[in-house]
Amino acid sequence: MTLILVIAITLIIAFFLSKFLFKGHQAKNLPGGSLGYPLLGESLSFRQAQKQNRGPQWFEERVSKHGPVFKTSLMGSPTVVVTGQAGNKFVLGARDDVLATKQPPTLATIAGKENIFELTGSRYKLVKGAMMSFLKPENLQNIVKHMDELIKTILLRETENKDTIKGVATMKKLTFEIASSILFGIKNEHTTEALSDDFSLAFKAIPTLPFNIPGTVYWRGLRARSRIVNRILPILKERREELSKGKLSPTSDVFTCLLTLRDENQHPISDDMIIDNYFTLIIASHDTSAILLSLMIWKLSRDSQIYNKVLDEQMDILRKREEGIDDGLTWAEIHKMKYTWRVAQELMRIIPPVFGSFRTAVKDTQYGGYDIPKGWQVFWMAHGTHMDKDIFDKPTEFDPSRFENPSKPIPPYTYLPFGGGLHTCIGNEFAKIELLITIHNLVTRFEWSQVHPEEAITRKPMPYPSMGLPIKIKPRKL
Repeated sequence: MTLILVIAITLIIAFFLSKFLFKGHQAKNLPGGSLGYPLLGESLSFRQAQKQNRGPQWFEERVSKHGPVFKTSLMGSPTVVVTGQAGNKFVLGARDDVLATKQPPTLATIAGKENIFELTGSRYKLVKGAMMSFLKPENLQNIVKHMDELIKTILLRETENKDTIKGVATMKKLTFEIASSILFGIKNEHTTEALSDDFSLAFKAIPTLPFNIPGTVYWRGLRARSRIVNRILPILKERREELSKGKLSPTSDVFTCLLTLRDENQHPISDDMIIDNYFTLIIASHDTSAILLSLMIWKLSRDSQIYNKVLDEQMDILRKREEGIDDGLTWAEIHKMKYTWRVAQELMRIIPPVFGSFRTAVKDTQYGGYDIPKGWQVFWMAHGTHMDKDIFDKPTEFDPSRFENPSKPIPPYTYLPFGGGLHTCIGNEFAKIELLITIHNLVTRFEWSQVHPEEAITRKPMPYPSMGLPIKIKPRKL
Protein backbone atom coordinates (compact mmCIF):
# COMPACT_ATOMS: atom_id res chain seq x y z
CA MET A 1 0.00 0.00 0.00
CA THR A 2 2.85 2.39 0.83
CA LEU A 3 4.42 1.90 -2.61
CA ILE A 4 1.07 2.46 -4.33
CA LEU A 5 0.55 5.66 -2.32
CA VAL A 6 4.02 6.94 -3.24
CA ILE A 7 3.38 6.24 -6.92
CA ALA A 8 -0.02 7.95 -6.78
CA ILE A 9 1.39 11.06 -5.09
CA THR A 10 4.29 11.14 -7.60
CA LEU A 11 1.89 11.01 -10.55
CA ILE A 12 -0.32 13.75 -9.09
CA ILE A 13 2.69 16.02 -8.51
CA ALA A 14 3.97 15.21 -12.00
CA PHE A 15 0.58 16.10 -13.48
CA PHE A 16 0.50 19.58 -11.94
CA LEU A 17 4.23 20.06 -12.64
CA SER A 18 3.72 19.21 -16.30
CA LYS A 19 0.85 21.70 -16.49
CA PHE A 20 3.17 24.35 -15.09
CA LEU A 21 6.10 23.46 -17.36
CA PHE A 22 4.03 23.41 -20.53
CA LYS A 23 2.02 26.53 -19.65
CA GLY A 24 4.48 28.72 -21.54
CA HIS A 25 4.14 26.54 -24.65
CA GLN A 26 0.36 26.84 -24.91
CA ALA A 27 0.65 30.06 -26.91
CA LYS A 28 3.03 28.43 -29.38
CA ASN A 29 1.86 26.86 -32.62
CA LEU A 30 2.59 23.25 -31.65
CA PRO A 31 1.69 20.40 -34.00
CA GLY A 32 -1.27 18.18 -33.22
CA GLY A 33 -0.93 15.11 -31.04
CA SER A 34 -0.95 14.13 -27.39
CA LEU A 35 1.70 14.35 -24.67
CA GLY A 36 0.02 11.42 -22.94
CA TYR A 37 0.23 10.84 -19.21
CA PRO A 38 2.46 12.87 -16.84
CA LEU A 39 6.03 11.47 -16.79
CA LEU A 40 4.95 8.37 -18.75
CA GLY A 41 3.82 10.24 -21.85
CA GLU A 42 3.02 7.73 -24.60
CA SER A 43 6.12 5.63 -23.94
CA LEU A 44 4.22 2.57 -22.69
CA SER A 45 1.90 2.34 -25.70
CA PHE A 46 4.87 2.87 -28.05
CA ARG A 47 6.92 0.16 -26.32
CA GLN A 48 3.97 -2.23 -26.51
CA ALA A 49 3.62 -1.53 -30.23
CA GLN A 50 7.33 -2.14 -30.72
CA LYS A 51 7.16 -5.50 -28.95
CA GLN A 52 4.37 -6.52 -31.31
CA ASN A 53 6.42 -5.24 -34.28
CA ARG A 54 3.76 -2.57 -34.82
CA GLY A 55 6.02 0.44 -34.39
CA PRO A 56 5.40 1.68 -37.96
CA GLN A 57 1.64 1.38 -37.47
CA TRP A 58 1.88 3.31 -34.19
CA PHE A 59 3.38 6.24 -36.09
CA GLU A 60 1.11 5.82 -39.13
CA GLU A 61 -1.99 6.10 -36.92
CA ARG A 62 -0.78 9.47 -35.63
CA VAL A 63 0.36 10.66 -39.06
CA SER A 64 -3.07 9.87 -40.52
CA LYS A 65 -4.69 11.83 -37.69
CA HIS A 66 -2.31 14.78 -37.29
CA GLY A 67 -0.20 14.87 -40.46
CA PRO A 68 3.54 14.29 -41.10
CA VAL A 69 4.50 16.40 -38.07
CA PHE A 70 2.98 15.63 -34.66
CA LYS A 71 3.77 15.89 -30.97
CA THR A 72 3.99 13.14 -28.37
CA SER A 73 6.08 12.34 -25.29
CA LEU A 74 8.63 9.53 -25.43
CA MET A 75 11.21 8.30 -22.91
CA GLY A 76 10.39 11.07 -20.45
CA SER A 77 10.54 14.08 -22.79
CA PRO A 78 8.04 16.02 -24.96
CA THR A 79 8.78 15.13 -28.57
CA VAL A 80 8.00 16.39 -32.06
CA VAL A 81 8.00 13.59 -34.63
CA VAL A 82 8.82 14.49 -38.25
CA THR A 83 8.35 12.06 -41.14
CA GLY A 84 9.26 11.80 -44.82
CA GLN A 85 12.32 12.86 -46.80
CA ALA A 86 11.97 16.53 -45.88
CA GLY A 87 11.65 15.66 -42.18
CA ASN A 88 14.68 13.37 -42.30
CA LYS A 89 16.72 16.10 -44.00
CA PHE A 90 15.58 18.70 -41.46
CA VAL A 91 16.74 16.56 -38.53
CA LEU A 92 19.84 14.89 -39.95
CA GLY A 93 21.05 17.96 -41.81
CA ALA A 94 20.50 20.46 -38.98
CA ARG A 95 23.41 22.35 -37.43
CA ASP A 96 24.37 21.47 -33.86
CA ASP A 97 23.31 24.91 -32.66
CA VAL A 98 19.74 24.16 -33.83
CA LEU A 99 19.27 20.45 -33.14
CA ALA A 100 21.88 18.82 -30.92
CA THR A 101 22.45 15.09 -30.88
CA LYS A 102 21.45 14.84 -27.25
CA GLN A 103 19.87 11.49 -26.63
CA PRO A 104 16.93 10.53 -24.36
CA PRO A 105 17.82 10.66 -20.63
CA THR A 106 18.22 6.89 -20.25
CA LEU A 107 20.63 6.54 -23.18
CA ALA A 108 22.61 9.62 -22.10
CA THR A 109 22.95 8.20 -18.57
CA ILE A 110 23.85 4.65 -19.58
CA ALA A 111 26.22 5.64 -22.40
CA GLY A 112 27.54 8.67 -20.51
CA LYS A 113 27.16 12.40 -21.01
CA GLU A 114 30.41 12.74 -23.00
CA ASN A 115 29.66 10.12 -25.64
CA ILE A 116 29.98 11.19 -29.26
CA PHE A 117 26.21 11.59 -29.68
CA GLU A 118 26.20 14.19 -26.91
CA LEU A 119 29.25 16.13 -28.14
CA THR A 120 29.08 19.14 -30.42
CA GLY A 121 31.46 21.46 -32.26
CA SER A 122 35.20 20.95 -31.88
CA ARG A 123 34.88 18.19 -29.27
CA TYR A 124 32.65 16.16 -31.58
CA LYS A 125 35.06 16.59 -34.51
CA LEU A 126 38.01 15.65 -32.29
CA VAL A 127 36.54 12.36 -31.05
CA LYS A 128 34.99 11.45 -34.41
CA GLY A 129 38.32 12.09 -36.13
CA ALA A 130 40.12 9.75 -33.72
CA MET A 131 37.59 6.97 -34.22
CA MET A 132 37.60 7.43 -37.99
CA SER A 133 41.38 7.19 -38.07
CA PHE A 134 41.02 3.64 -36.78
CA LEU A 135 37.92 2.74 -38.86
CA LYS A 136 39.00 4.15 -42.24
CA PRO A 137 39.10 1.63 -45.14
CA GLU A 138 42.89 1.45 -45.40
CA ASN A 139 43.04 0.33 -41.76
CA LEU A 140 40.12 -2.06 -42.11
CA GLN A 141 41.98 -3.91 -44.87
CA ASN A 142 44.56 -4.89 -42.25
CA ILE A 143 42.02 -6.51 -39.91
CA VAL A 144 40.28 -8.79 -42.44
CA LYS A 145 42.53 -11.78 -41.75
CA HIS A 146 42.30 -11.32 -37.97
CA MET A 147 38.52 -10.95 -38.09
CA ASP A 148 38.12 -13.98 -40.35
CA GLU A 149 40.19 -16.17 -37.99
CA LEU A 150 38.32 -14.87 -34.93
CA ILE A 151 34.88 -15.45 -36.47
CA LYS A 152 35.87 -18.92 -37.62
CA THR A 153 37.12 -19.78 -34.11
CA ILE A 154 33.97 -18.46 -32.40
CA LEU A 155 31.59 -20.29 -34.76
CA LEU A 156 33.45 -23.60 -34.37
CA ARG A 157 33.51 -23.17 -30.56
CA GLU A 158 29.83 -22.24 -30.28
CA THR A 159 28.67 -25.14 -32.48
CA GLU A 160 31.01 -27.85 -31.17
CA ASN A 161 29.07 -30.98 -30.11
CA LYS A 162 25.77 -29.14 -30.62
CA ASP A 163 23.00 -29.79 -33.08
CA THR A 164 20.93 -26.75 -32.01
CA ILE A 165 22.02 -23.24 -31.05
CA LYS A 166 20.24 -19.97 -30.26
CA GLY A 167 20.99 -17.77 -33.25
CA VAL A 168 20.47 -14.43 -31.54
CA ALA A 169 22.55 -15.28 -28.46
CA THR A 170 25.34 -16.67 -30.65
CA MET A 171 25.44 -13.57 -32.86
CA LYS A 172 25.46 -11.30 -29.80
CA LYS A 173 28.37 -13.24 -28.34
CA LEU A 174 30.21 -13.20 -31.66
CA THR A 175 29.82 -9.46 -32.30
CA PHE A 176 30.73 -8.56 -28.72
CA GLU A 177 33.94 -10.61 -28.88
CA ILE A 178 34.85 -9.06 -32.23
CA ALA A 179 34.27 -5.52 -30.95
CA SER A 180 36.18 -6.21 -27.73
CA SER A 181 39.15 -7.88 -29.43
CA ILE A 182 39.55 -5.93 -32.68
CA LEU A 183 38.31 -2.48 -31.71
CA PHE A 184 39.52 -2.33 -28.10
CA GLY A 185 42.22 -5.00 -27.85
CA ILE A 186 40.51 -6.77 -24.92
CA LYS A 187 41.43 -10.42 -25.33
CA ASN A 188 41.07 -11.80 -21.80
CA GLU A 189 38.19 -14.30 -21.94
CA HIS A 190 37.04 -13.72 -18.33
CA THR A 191 37.01 -9.92 -18.76
CA THR A 192 35.16 -10.14 -22.08
CA GLU A 193 32.52 -12.46 -20.61
CA ALA A 194 31.96 -10.25 -17.55
CA LEU A 195 31.70 -7.13 -19.72
CA SER A 196 29.26 -8.88 -22.04
CA ASP A 197 26.97 -9.83 -19.14
CA ASP A 198 26.93 -6.28 -17.80
CA PHE A 199 26.40 -4.71 -21.20
CA SER A 200 23.38 -6.94 -21.63
CA LEU A 201 21.87 -5.41 -18.49
CA ALA A 202 22.85 -1.90 -19.59
CA PHE A 203 21.22 -2.36 -23.01
CA LYS A 204 17.94 -3.41 -21.41
CA ALA A 205 17.86 -0.17 -19.36
CA ILE A 206 18.01 2.15 -22.37
CA PRO A 207 14.37 1.88 -23.56
CA THR A 208 12.94 2.09 -20.02
CA LEU A 209 11.72 5.08 -18.02
CA PRO A 210 14.49 6.72 -15.93
CA PHE A 211 13.22 5.65 -12.50
CA ASN A 212 16.27 4.82 -10.36
CA ILE A 213 14.31 2.63 -7.95
CA PRO A 214 15.92 -0.55 -6.55
CA GLY A 215 14.85 -3.60 -8.51
CA THR A 216 13.90 -1.78 -11.72
CA VAL A 217 15.56 -2.51 -15.07
CA TYR A 218 16.96 1.03 -15.14
CA TRP A 219 18.45 0.64 -11.65
CA ARG A 220 20.11 -2.64 -12.66
CA GLY A 221 21.44 -0.97 -15.81
CA LEU A 222 23.08 1.81 -13.81
CA ARG A 223 24.76 -0.70 -11.51
CA ALA A 224 25.98 -2.63 -14.57
CA ARG A 225 27.46 0.58 -15.98
CA SER A 226 29.39 1.15 -12.73
CA ARG A 227 30.87 -2.35 -12.89
CA ILE A 228 31.89 -1.83 -16.54
CA VAL A 229 33.64 1.44 -15.66
CA ASN A 230 35.52 -0.27 -12.83
CA ARG A 231 36.76 -2.92 -15.28
CA ILE A 232 37.82 -0.45 -17.98
CA LEU A 233 39.74 2.04 -15.82
CA PRO A 234 42.62 -0.41 -15.06
CA ILE A 235 42.79 -1.25 -18.79
CA LEU A 236 43.18 2.44 -19.63
CA LYS A 237 45.92 2.77 -17.02
CA GLU A 238 47.78 -0.21 -18.47
CA ARG A 239 47.45 1.07 -22.07
CA ARG A 240 48.68 4.52 -21.04
CA GLU A 241 51.80 2.94 -19.49
CA GLU A 242 52.43 0.78 -22.58
CA LEU A 243 52.10 3.84 -24.83
CA SER A 244 54.62 5.78 -22.75
CA LYS A 245 57.09 2.88 -23.03
CA GLY A 246 56.61 2.60 -26.79
CA LYS A 247 55.08 -0.88 -26.56
CA LEU A 248 51.91 0.26 -28.33
CA SER A 249 51.21 2.66 -31.17
CA PRO A 250 48.36 5.21 -31.28
CA THR A 251 46.68 3.07 -33.94
CA SER A 252 46.81 -0.23 -32.02
CA ASP A 253 43.14 0.04 -31.03
CA VAL A 254 40.45 2.61 -30.31
CA PHE A 255 41.61 3.01 -26.69
CA THR A 256 45.12 3.99 -27.79
CA CYS A 257 43.68 6.36 -30.42
CA LEU A 258 41.68 8.15 -27.73
CA LEU A 259 44.46 8.09 -25.13
CA THR A 260 46.83 9.90 -27.49
CA LEU A 261 44.20 12.46 -28.49
CA ARG A 262 44.89 16.13 -27.67
CA ASP A 263 42.48 19.06 -27.79
CA GLU A 264 43.23 22.53 -29.21
CA ASN A 265 45.12 23.34 -25.99
CA GLN A 266 47.16 20.13 -26.26
CA HIS A 267 45.40 18.64 -23.25
CA PRO A 268 44.49 14.92 -23.24
CA ILE A 269 40.81 14.08 -23.11
CA SER A 270 39.49 12.71 -19.82
CA ASP A 271 39.07 9.06 -18.91
CA ASP A 272 35.35 9.77 -18.53
CA MET A 273 35.14 10.83 -22.18
CA ILE A 274 37.09 7.76 -23.29
CA ILE A 275 34.84 5.42 -21.29
CA ASP A 276 31.65 7.11 -22.50
CA ASN A 277 32.75 6.67 -26.10
CA TYR A 278 33.74 3.08 -25.40
CA PHE A 279 30.13 2.53 -24.30
CA THR A 280 28.79 4.20 -27.43
CA LEU A 281 31.00 2.30 -29.85
CA ILE A 282 30.21 -1.03 -28.17
CA ILE A 283 26.48 -0.28 -28.43
CA ALA A 284 26.85 0.74 -32.07
CA SER A 285 29.20 -2.06 -33.14
CA HIS A 286 27.73 -4.91 -31.13
CA ASP A 287 23.97 -4.72 -30.81
CA THR A 288 23.11 -3.41 -34.28
CA SER A 289 25.52 -5.87 -35.94
CA ALA A 290 24.05 -8.77 -33.96
CA ILE A 291 20.59 -7.68 -35.12
CA LEU A 292 21.52 -7.64 -38.78
CA LEU A 293 23.33 -11.00 -38.59
CA SER A 294 20.35 -12.56 -36.78
CA LEU A 295 17.98 -11.19 -39.43
CA MET A 296 20.24 -12.53 -42.20
CA ILE A 297 20.18 -16.04 -40.68
CA TRP A 298 16.40 -15.71 -40.24
CA LYS A 299 15.89 -14.59 -43.86
CA LEU A 300 18.20 -17.19 -45.39
CA SER A 301 16.38 -19.89 -43.41
CA ARG A 302 13.03 -18.86 -44.87
CA ASP A 303 13.88 -18.06 -48.49
CA SER A 304 15.61 -20.87 -50.39
CA GLN A 305 16.00 -18.80 -53.55
CA ILE A 306 17.87 -16.02 -51.74
CA TYR A 307 19.88 -18.58 -49.74
CA ASN A 308 21.00 -20.48 -52.85
CA LYS A 309 22.20 -17.28 -54.55
CA VAL A 310 24.17 -16.26 -51.45
CA LEU A 311 25.62 -19.78 -51.12
CA ASP A 312 26.66 -19.86 -54.78
CA GLU A 313 28.38 -16.46 -54.49
CA GLN A 314 30.30 -17.53 -51.39
CA MET A 315 31.25 -20.95 -52.74
CA ASP A 316 32.43 -19.31 -55.96
CA ILE A 317 34.99 -17.40 -53.90
CA LEU A 318 36.41 -20.69 -52.62
CA ARG A 319 36.34 -22.26 -56.09
CA LYS A 320 38.39 -19.44 -57.61
CA ARG A 321 41.22 -19.64 -55.10
CA GLU A 322 44.42 -21.32 -56.17
CA GLU A 323 44.23 -25.02 -55.41
CA GLY A 324 45.37 -25.92 -51.92
CA ILE A 325 45.62 -22.33 -50.71
CA ASP A 326 43.47 -21.39 -47.72
CA ASP A 327 44.95 -18.37 -46.00
CA GLY A 328 41.54 -17.01 -45.13
CA LEU A 329 39.53 -14.24 -46.72
CA THR A 330 41.15 -11.28 -48.41
CA TRP A 331 40.02 -7.69 -48.92
CA ALA A 332 39.57 -8.40 -52.66
CA GLU A 333 37.35 -11.41 -51.95
CA ILE A 334 35.11 -9.39 -49.65
CA HIS A 335 34.49 -6.98 -52.51
CA LYS A 336 33.19 -9.89 -54.60
CA MET A 337 30.31 -10.49 -52.16
CA LYS A 338 28.02 -8.05 -53.95
CA TYR A 339 24.81 -10.08 -53.89
CA THR A 340 25.22 -10.98 -50.20
CA TRP A 341 25.54 -7.31 -49.34
CA ARG A 342 22.49 -6.41 -51.45
CA VAL A 343 20.47 -8.92 -49.40
CA ALA A 344 21.66 -7.18 -46.24
CA GLN A 345 20.77 -3.77 -47.73
CA GLU A 346 17.25 -4.93 -48.55
CA LEU A 347 16.82 -6.40 -45.06
CA MET A 348 17.86 -3.07 -43.55
CA ARG A 349 15.34 -1.31 -45.76
CA ILE A 350 12.40 -3.47 -44.72
CA ILE A 351 13.50 -4.04 -41.10
CA PRO A 352 15.86 -1.15 -40.22
CA PRO A 353 17.98 -2.13 -37.17
CA VAL A 354 17.69 1.45 -35.90
CA PHE A 355 14.05 2.53 -36.07
CA GLY A 356 14.98 6.23 -35.82
CA SER A 357 16.78 8.56 -33.46
CA PHE A 358 16.38 11.68 -31.36
CA ARG A 359 17.75 15.19 -31.46
CA THR A 360 17.12 18.01 -28.95
CA ALA A 361 16.15 21.54 -29.90
CA VAL A 362 18.92 23.84 -28.62
CA LYS A 363 16.72 26.88 -29.22
CA ASP A 364 13.18 27.60 -30.34
CA THR A 365 12.89 26.59 -33.98
CA GLN A 366 10.25 25.83 -36.59
CA TYR A 367 9.49 23.08 -39.06
CA GLY A 368 6.55 22.49 -41.35
CA GLY A 369 4.76 25.59 -40.11
CA TYR A 370 4.96 24.50 -36.46
CA ASP A 371 6.99 25.67 -33.48
CA ILE A 372 9.45 23.33 -31.77
CA PRO A 373 10.22 24.71 -28.28
CA LYS A 374 13.74 24.78 -26.92
CA GLY A 375 14.49 21.60 -24.93
CA TRP A 376 12.00 19.40 -26.78
CA GLN A 377 13.12 16.21 -28.50
CA VAL A 378 12.79 15.81 -32.26
CA PHE A 379 12.47 12.28 -33.64
CA TRP A 380 12.93 11.01 -37.21
CA MET A 381 12.23 7.45 -38.36
CA ALA A 382 13.52 5.36 -41.26
CA HIS A 383 10.28 3.50 -41.98
CA GLY A 384 8.50 6.54 -43.43
CA THR A 385 10.78 6.65 -46.49
CA HIS A 386 12.00 3.03 -46.61
CA MET A 387 8.46 1.87 -47.34
CA ASP A 388 7.39 4.79 -49.55
CA LYS A 389 6.17 3.51 -52.93
CA ASP A 390 7.22 6.79 -54.57
CA ILE A 391 10.82 6.08 -53.57
CA PHE A 392 11.02 2.27 -53.75
CA ASP A 393 8.91 0.36 -56.29
CA LYS A 394 6.73 -2.30 -54.64
CA PRO A 395 8.23 -1.51 -51.21
CA THR A 396 6.66 -4.50 -49.41
CA GLU A 397 8.42 -6.97 -51.74
CA PHE A 398 11.86 -8.30 -50.77
CA ASP A 399 14.00 -7.50 -53.82
CA PRO A 400 17.80 -7.21 -53.39
CA SER A 401 18.16 -6.31 -57.07
CA ARG A 402 16.77 -2.83 -56.35
CA PHE A 403 20.27 -1.99 -55.05
CA GLU A 404 21.96 -3.26 -58.24
CA ASN A 405 22.13 -0.42 -60.77
CA PRO A 406 18.71 0.99 -59.80
CA SER A 407 16.70 2.49 -62.67
CA LYS A 408 16.39 5.66 -60.66
CA PRO A 409 18.88 6.80 -58.00
CA ILE A 410 17.77 6.62 -54.37
CA PRO A 411 17.16 10.22 -53.25
CA PRO A 412 19.23 11.53 -50.33
CA TYR A 413 17.76 11.20 -46.84
CA THR A 414 15.45 8.35 -47.87
CA TYR A 415 17.52 5.18 -47.29
CA LEU A 416 18.98 5.56 -43.81
CA PRO A 417 20.09 2.29 -42.16
CA PHE A 418 23.21 4.09 -40.92
CA GLY A 419 21.65 7.51 -40.35
CA GLY A 420 22.70 10.46 -42.48
CA GLY A 421 24.26 13.89 -42.62
CA LEU A 422 27.13 14.84 -40.34
CA HIS A 423 26.22 12.11 -37.90
CA THR A 424 26.23 9.14 -40.27
CA CYS A 425 27.36 6.01 -38.40
CA ILE A 426 31.17 5.99 -38.41
CA GLY A 427 31.28 2.19 -38.09
CA ASN A 428 29.24 1.34 -41.19
CA GLU A 429 32.20 -0.09 -43.14
CA PHE A 430 33.32 -2.12 -40.10
CA ALA A 431 29.78 -3.51 -39.79
CA LYS A 432 29.70 -4.39 -43.49
CA ILE A 433 32.97 -6.32 -43.32
CA GLU A 434 31.90 -8.11 -40.13
CA LEU A 435 28.61 -9.20 -41.69
CA LEU A 436 30.16 -10.44 -44.95
CA ILE A 437 32.90 -12.42 -43.21
CA THR A 438 30.41 -13.99 -40.79
CA ILE A 439 27.92 -14.98 -43.50
CA HIS A 440 30.77 -16.38 -45.63
CA ASN A 441 31.88 -18.65 -42.79
CA LEU A 442 28.33 -19.65 -41.92
CA VAL A 443 27.14 -20.68 -45.38
CA THR A 444 30.40 -22.31 -46.52
CA ARG A 445 30.92 -24.31 -43.31
CA PHE A 446 27.42 -25.07 -42.03
CA GLU A 447 23.89 -25.99 -43.00
CA TRP A 448 20.99 -24.90 -40.79
CA SER A 449 17.22 -24.67 -40.49
CA GLN A 450 14.87 -22.86 -38.12
CA VAL A 451 13.38 -24.77 -35.20
CA HIS A 452 10.32 -22.49 -35.43
CA PRO A 453 9.78 -21.73 -39.16
CA GLU A 454 7.04 -19.20 -38.41
CA GLU A 455 9.06 -17.25 -35.85
CA ALA A 456 8.08 -13.57 -36.01
CA ILE A 457 10.13 -10.41 -35.48
CA THR A 458 9.67 -8.28 -32.38
CA ARG A 459 11.35 -5.07 -31.21
CA LYS A 460 12.84 -4.80 -27.70
CA PRO A 461 13.44 -2.04 -28.95
CA MET A 462 15.72 -3.49 -31.64
CA PRO A 463 14.19 -6.00 -34.08
CA TYR A 464 14.93 -9.60 -33.17
CA PRO A 465 13.35 -12.98 -33.94
CA SER A 466 10.85 -13.32 -31.09
CA MET A 467 12.00 -16.75 -29.85
CA GLY A 468 15.73 -16.08 -29.98
CA LEU A 469 16.12 -17.84 -33.37
CA PRO A 470 16.91 -21.43 -32.34
CA ILE A 471 18.39 -23.23 -35.36
CA LYS A 472 19.37 -26.81 -36.09
CA ILE A 473 22.93 -26.67 -37.38
CA LYS A 474 25.46 -29.12 -38.73
CA PRO A 475 28.81 -28.97 -40.57
CA ARG A 476 28.50 -28.75 -44.35
CA LYS A 477 29.76 -31.74 -46.30
CA LEU A 478 32.18 -30.36 -48.87
